[in-house]
Amino acid sequence: MPNSKYKILLTVFPCLLLLDQATKAYVARTMDLYHSITVVENFFNITYLRNQGAAFGIFANSSFRLPFLITVSAIAVIAIIIYFRKINPNEKSTAFGMSFILAGAAGNLMDRVRHGEVVDFLDAHWYGHHWPAFNLADSAICIGVFILAVRMVFEERQLKVERQKAHSTFRGVDHGHK
Repeated sequence: MPNSKYKILLTVFPCLLLLDQATKAYVARTMDLYHSITVVENFFNITYLRNQGAAFGIFANSSFRLPFLITVSAIAVIAIIIYFRKINPNEKSTAFGMSFILAGAAGNLMDRVRHGEVVDFLDAHWYGHHWPAFNLADSAICIGVFILAVRMVFEERQLKVERQKAHSTFRGVDHGHK
């Protein structure tokens, strides 16, 4: 029976990857490019866009963009897998966070390899001020990073408590000194 970190990976990763790819395919199949559907007035739309660049459209017009982005994405996916193997089986939140990041990275890598670009469709905005459009893979990466950040904060607090406890125990013990 696989340990819990692999159970998490084998549950979270395929579900997120499938959901990401299915939503992108649905938007591309059912909407015209640049068409927008208002979900929440002045706040959130579904807008079909294609992003040839990286985050925020970086490198969109560069001749080296596709080989560069595919290479960086592939290296990131491999690095995540290598790191995942080193996670302790009891570090469930780390396994969750890394599974989210891996699914997001793999989803966008698949798009770049197959289409040379990614489909973005989540359009958050405040009236006319739009955040760059994104997709579920981007969201999975952000959620995974958030999970890891929260885990790090709690881990640091726990270490601080343990250090204080050890220090107070050390100070309370008679070491034979006068």
